[in-house]
Amino acid sequence: MNKEISATEAFNLRKDNSEAVFLDVREDSELAICRINGALHIPMGQIPERYESLPKEVPLVVFCHHGMRSMHVLQYLEAKGFENAMNLKGGIHAWANDVDQNVTKY
Repeated sequence: MNKEISATEAFNLRKDNSEAVFLDVREDSELAICRINGALHIPMGQIPERYESLPKEVPLVVFCHHGMRSMHVLQYLEAKGFENAMNLKGGIHAWANDVDQNVTKY
């Protein structure tokens, strides 16, 4: 079962759990436009080579622009045994709308 978390829920999770990890799977060119401070950046195409470096014991919030690529990454990670991963519903766009209006929308 795929797990999704809203931007507001993700913000509260991060506030309440300092160990929670945010994983940005967008491309470098998108990261140049806007970012969520403190997020780990691994472009979607690099996940198969780098997923083993991700934590399995703390909440892992995966996000992209609108939530589609991150959903694919979530499905991949779940198949690799990650039970802690969740998709940021609406991606960084929802974060910009609901949590941090200083994040540039594109």
